[in-house]
Amino acid sequence: MSGARPTPPSGTLLDVTRALAAGHPNWPGDVALEFGIGARIAAGDAVNVGSIRTSLHTGTHVDAPWHYDDRGVRLGAVDLRRLVGEALVLDVSTGDGEVTVAALEAAVIDAETPEGALPPRVLLHTGEPDAWGTAFPTGFRPLAPTAVEWLAERGVRLIGTDAPSVDPLTSKDLPAHRACAAHDLTIVEGLALGRVAPGRYELICLPLSLPDADASPARALLRPLG
Repeated sequence: MSGARPTPPSGTLLDVTRALAAGHPNWPGDVALEFGIGARIAAGDAVNVGSIRTSLHTGTHVDAPWHYDDRGVRLGAVDLRRLVGEALVLDVSTGDGEVTVAALEAAVIDAETPEGALPPRVLLHTGEPDAWGTAFPTGFRPLAPTAVEWLAERGVRLIGTDAPSVDPLTSKDLPAHRACAAHDLTIVEGLALGRVAPGRYELICLPLSLPDADASPARALLRPLG
């Protein structure tokens, strides 16, 4: 596992959202992140007014099932209760390739959490840095479909990852996304977990209210549970 990270005092709010700035890398082929200014006080306008144009999968974001299943629900039908509540952060950053059941089992032991006592939300630190600079990561660690099934069998209803996707960059059949669909698991991708110690937290992760969308950028916070 990566170096030990101290658990902050109970009540502390940890921001695990990737900061979005001009040049933030997006999935290859997606709409690039662009900021604009439509009005400036310095130019004589009454106010400063900005604009933004980007893919809905930029940075930290919540997937709606419609993103990977044409019969799936859109963002407005995603139960917000899935996105707020007790969560377990697991460190699976050792090794490479997809995150397997064995990696999850080892991480659960390290987090001193019995397998049968997993909370409904599990967040995976796979080793991605909290900032990607301007280069989109290509060698990130996806989830094995069997790992998704293992979590679902233990009552998990939300999977979060610091990777940009639960599937590999070049995947066309999206086996991990489909496993999440089959087991009704909500997906959060692009978290910033590099400074978060494994353990139990309260997750607060709210997307924009875009009822017909396939996804939305989100602000994600963790509050340590004492």
